[in-house]
Amino acid sequence: MRISRRAQAVAPFFAMEFGKHAAALESQGHHVIKLSIGEPDFGAPPAVLDAMREAMDGRPMPYTAALGLPELRQAIARFYRNEHGVDVDPSRVVVTAGASAALVLATAALVDTGDEVLIADPSYPCNRQIVESFGARVTLVPATAETRFQLDAASVKENWTDRTRGIMIATPSNPTGTSVPVGELAAICELARERDAWRLVDEIYLNLSDHDERGRPPRSVLSFDPGAIVINSFSKYFGMTGWRLGWCVVPEILVPAMERLAQNYFLCASAPAQHAALACFTPESLAVCEARRVEFAERRALVLDGLARIGLPVPVPPDGAFYVYFDVGHTGLTSWEFCERALGEAHVALTPGRDFGVHTAETHVRLSYAAPADDLREGLTRLGKFVANLR
Repeated sequence: MRISRRAQAVAPFFAMEFGKHAAALESQGHHVIKLSIGEPDFGAPPAVLDAMREAMDGRPMPYTAALGLPELRQAIARFYRNEHGVDVDPSRVVVTAGASAALVLATAALVDTGDEVLIADPSYPCNRQIVESFGARVTLVPATAETRFQLDAASVKENWTDRTRGIMIATPSNPTGTSVPVGELAAICELARERDAWRLVDEIYLNLSDHDERGRPPRSVLSFDPGAIVINSFSKYFGMTGWRLGWCVVPEILVPAMERLAQNYFLCASAPAQHAALACFTPESLAVCEARRVEFAERRALVLDGLARIGLPVPVPPDGAFYVYFDVGHTGLTSWEFCERALGEAHVALTPGRDFGVHTAETHVRLSYAAPADDLREGLTRLGKFVANLR
């Protein structure tokens, strides 16, 4: 059987590969501290679990509309107004089978073969894999600590060509947990808009960002660029990774194309998950999620302190998500070697920089602190001993 070039070109997702190795070690009786996967340990809020039990009481559960349950699209629109001060017409909200499906639909709607798309290096690997699967050429723009490992207007302008059709930005970012400053993001969007290019902004971790000094949540790109395409998910802030439910907000002109693509690619997102997700937007559930956001910030402080004591520098402290991107260049090991040996010798699972691009592939490692504090303490203790034995 001949495998398509598309499938052959897709690289493995190394975070998942290290997760498989960790599971193999656990099956042999080892206690592995898993800090490689971006999966919150909390699970869905209690009210959402109750709503799912109610939805699965044996009643018929037919397909929903391809764009999602109308009441869920309305709830998401209210969330933008209440949390971010942005008015979004519910008709522009598309409910999808996870943020990954939102990325697939948006890419299918926007990209033609030969188009060029700018993405920061480092960045989430699946973004570029999806874009390339639709025939586009991804330009990975090296991002440094000076720009918070993010695109800035200067680097976008420098790498722009006549074939550039769009930019993809994640803020906060996976793997670094760093955000693009609002002024810089506005400048990037304006630059792209002037060139009639689309702006796709991954805000999956937006509501896990730090609040400002007045206690206000971070701004969505929609507050200053209503024509941007925004990707979001129930996986991270709401802790619903395995539920596979996400959404995107798109310009009105894009809605019919997104609907046709959704009808053909997925029919609809999971109907019971959509019904249960309505309970995400109750005051009770939002209070639970906010308490968890605060706990993530406490875990981040624990991890940053521990890495500093070990001597593993973090070039840019994160301000959102639940990742820390640290430098192992001084250890004498590549990031891959560091992660392999940390797993094999210390039984701590991490993710090498190779997952996230080229520029920091050999020097940086991602740690996910979406794990209980006790696991983080134990993992840091083990890493400390491991690094000490390297000297």
